[in-house]
This record gives sequence, C-alpha cells and structure tokens, in this order.
Amino acid sequence: MQRVPNKTATTDYPIHPLLAERWSPRALSEQPIPADVVGSLFEAARWSPSSSNEQPWRFVIIRRDDEDVHRRMAETLSGNNRVWAPRASLLIVGIASMLRSRNGTPNVHAWYDLGQSVANLTLQASAAGLVLHQMGGFDKSQAREVLQIPENFEPAVVIAIGYPGDIADLPEALQEREIAVRSRNPLAESVFDGAWGQAANL
Repeated sequence: MQRVPNKTATTDYPIHPLLAERWSPRALSEQPIPADVVGSLFEAARWSPSSSNEQPWRFVIIRRDDEDVHRRMAETLSGNNRVWAPRASLLIVGIASMLRSRNGTPNVHAWYDLGQSVANLTLQASAAGLVLHQMGGFDKSQAREVLQIPENFEPAVVIAIGYPGDIADLPEALQEREIAVRSRNPLAESVFDGAWGQAANL
C-alpha cells in the first residue's frame, strides 16, 4: 500500500501535534469504523461552544452499506469529489438550524457554531487515527431531497471520513495533489494588532 509521506505542517510557532498533522486526504480506506469511535466523534461535536447554547448543528450519517442512500448522496457530489469520496467509510452531512429554538428568530451564528462543532469532530477523528475531508462541492438542493431535510435547516458541508487509504487507488492527477506540500498564508496577512492592517507583534 502506498501511503502519503509525512505532511506535518511547518509552523512558525509550536502547536499541538493533532493540529499540525491534520490535513484533508482523498485516499481513504473502506475499512469500517467501530460504533464507539463514531459515537465519540459526535460526542466531541456535541460539546463544542455554541451561541446562547442553541447548538444549531445537525448531522446525517450515510453509511456505505446503506447502498441506496449512499449512491444517491454520492450523486450530489460535484467534480472530483465523486471520484474518491464514495470510498470513505462514512459520509457525514453537516446541517445548520437557521432559526433560534426559543423564539424562531434567525440565528445569525448558526454557520459559525456548526463550523466549531465540525472542528471538534475533526480533532476527535484525528485522535482516533481517522482522517477526513470536508467538501462544499455538492448540490445542496439535491442533498435536501435525498436526506429529507426540513425547511429552516441548511446543509452546509459533506464530510468524507475513514482510515487512511492507498494513494494508488486515486487517479494520477489526484495522487499528485495528495503528496503536494501543504502551505498557508503567513500570519502577517491575517493577524493584526489594534487595527486592521497593523502587523501583529508576534
């Protein structure tokens, strides 16, 4: 099996290994994930921060052995996502509740809170030896129909999750992307002191 070479981030300052080693592979194994490990992912998601404790995140799990819904959900994916993502043990759809439960007014923080919840899930997955790849490239209207998502709930992301797979299972173009060097913009472009554009004293 051809594994991905070490892709630990080269950082300017020390960060936790779970963060430095996290990345978004496309080579995923079909190996099933134990039920208790899956449960831990969503327990981590459940305990993420939330504005007014609204907890607007919802998740739908699509398992490979549920062949009909798995096929139909895979068909909502766009571009190269259709090539590699269906091999993952699980597809998970992250959904935001757009109205506050207490008074029915718009929850302007729903997307942010869903993102925090997915971040918690991501780190728990990394701690369990899993890898995942988040995708915005999917047909949201089609996903709503496939998963019977009600009004005022918005599908935001599809997450392919599983154990690391074999790069050789990917098309050549995607193999090249799999081994490419990771990069991020420098901190000076996104972190300021006191006012916009003033370089942070880090």
